Amino acid sequence: MKINTIIFDLGGVLIDWNPEYVYLDVFEGDREKMQWFFDHVCTSDWNENQDAGYPMQKATEERIALFPEHEELIRMFYGRWVEMLGGAIEDTVTILKRFIDHPDYKVVALTNWSHETFPIALDTFEFLHWFEGIIVSGEEKTRKPFKDIYEITLKRFDITAEQAIFIDDNLRNIEAAETLGINGIHFESPKQLIEQLKTYSITI
Repeated sequence: MKINTIIFDLGGVLIDWNPEYVYLDVFEGDREKMQWFFDHVCTSDWNENQDAGYPMQKATEERIALFPEHEELIRMFYGRWVEMLGGAIEDTVTILKRFIDHPDYKVVALTNWSHETFPIALDTFEFLHWFEGIIVSGEEKTRKPFKDIYEITLKRFDITAEQAIFIDDNLRNIEAAETLGINGIHFESPKQLIEQLKTYSITI
């Protein structure tokens, strides 16, 4: 079936976000200590829970109760969240703009993002206003890779799964989309994305 819809992930595809921008300095360049903190205290699973709508303040206090000796570091995670935004991935934004300007494609976004911090991104990145719509996990109280968030996306924007391509930097999220019939591209770089799009006869 001919592709008529492009679904973009945001973080890691269009927006560079990385807690290392704060913590590498805090840990004075000691990557081993920083990684231990990410693996045991402010873990990716913990952060993803907030992406699914859990209140950041409550999550922070609960984590401090578990690791009181790391209170200052834990408060930094959301207290200095803005500093973790590294800017737009400009070459991917260029690709996005080409799709936006093309009459043959519907272009939407599907992101794991807290509803509490997403307004900051909307104020920061003009290109977020180009999309026909954005599914924000925190607003939906679920997240990738759970099946229901993909179903919400398909239904809300009247998308036929087989006619859509989903672009995400997390292979887990791609594999989940593919179980619903959505075509997936595991994003690694803007150049690689262009090459992968060609396999769908898309030159953009």
